[in-house]
Amino acid sequence: MNNQKIFEESKKYMPGGVNSPVRSYNGMDIDPPVIKSGRGVEIVDEDLKKYTDFVLAWGPMILGHSDYDVVEAIKTASEESIAFGAPTKRELEMSKFLCDNLDAVEMVRMVNSGTEATMSAIKLARGYTKRDKIVKFAGCYHGHFDGFLVEAGSGVLTEGIPGCLGVPEGSVSNTLIGRYNDLNQVTELFRKYGDEIACVIIEPVAGNMGVIKAEDNFMEGLRDLCDKYGSLLIFDEVMSGFRAAFKGAESLFKVTPDLITYAKIIGGGLPCGAYGGKREIMECLSPLGGVYQAGTMSGNPIVMAAGIETLEKLKANKDTIYPKIEKLSKMLKDGVLELGKKYNVPLSVNRVCGMMTIFFVGGEVKFYEDVKKADEGRFKRYFKHMLNAGFNIPPSQYEALFLSSCHEEKHIEEFLKAFEEFLKKEN
Repeated sequence: MNNQKIFEESKKYMPGGVNSPVRSYNGMDIDPPVIKSGRGVEIVDEDLKKYTDFVLAWGPMILGHSDYDVVEAIKTASEESIAFGAPTKRELEMSKFLCDNLDAVEMVRMVNSGTEATMSAIKLARGYTKRDKIVKFAGCYHGHFDGFLVEAGSGVLTEGIPGCLGVPEGSVSNTLIGRYNDLNQVTELFRKYGDEIACVIIEPVAGNMGVIKAEDNFMEGLRDLCDKYGSLLIFDEVMSGFRAAFKGAESLFKVTPDLITYAKIIGGGLPCGAYGGKREIMECLSPLGGVYQAGTMSGNPIVMAAGIETLEKLKANKDTIYPKIEKLSKMLKDGVLELGKKYNVPLSVNRVCGMMTIFFVGGEVKFYEDVKKADEGRFKRYFKHMLNAGFNIPPSQYEALFLSSCHEEKHIEEFLKAFEEFLKKEN
């Protein structure tokens, strides 16, 4: 079966033919390729067309696809176990690694996804503070938990969904919406509701309204507000953890959060999530405390094996992997901006290490409103051109490009060559 036949058949058994909306290419007026295999930075679809991958499973594959050592770790673990729903040594190894290497994590709880990590962290914050309200930021996407689906980024923006059907009004009545990088607006929220706010959750490097890094004074102001009003500060590092830097985006700021959530990279490509933070707060979780959260597959031994191998490899090579990705990311950004000027096409590029977004809008992009001014028609034409040229990029203006340790300068040069061809057609 080829791409088209597989996708058409999939529509009979899965809504839209997919298990996550952005994969459907809805709004791009084309069907998605159906991926068959991947190695390094190359993926191959069922029609045997090859693509240089700048999506990397939406971030996790920082070592590239099918890294030999990760695959071997999975093989070894699978020969010993599939699942127990019981304590294992690999759970300890993963938890110890996270606590020993992340400055803000004293205890951790493993889960199975980013959504599970963020919703559990919110529940813990509410249980610890005995308050109900939360502050999230317009354009930030923290998963499909009911309380987050207000002014969410990512797929909700791509699909043009104002919120989400199936979410009762009561589920979002305790969600307050902040304006990313606007400390004055958030200060007003605290003045009005401060004694009711359990926590503030934020992507310190937003990746679901395109890449936007929080400003230093904004983050410091959030920490001050949370301290003043007795609220918790939660960093959602599902995307930026071990990607923005080895120690994640938390290491880019002079701010220590109370809780942090992780997923993506920590699973080495397998389903995984975690949330952790201060011991005093984490000990409120059952079986020590009264905040209940459980999961049969949490800490699954095969997932732990893939994650540990990935993280150990990143740690052992952090002085080469992260500088390489930084260099290539800068090369890509500088090249795109130079071509934009050459062909007089308004665009802006935001990047943090191996995360980057090209916005088809002139001027600086640092607010949610700036993102919504981007030319989506031009983005659609760019997306189709790059896909036809053999580059797998996100099918949404509101997502990020990702780079891996397997990318080389030749891949950047090839991307820029194809991008220039697109800009020529736009003139």
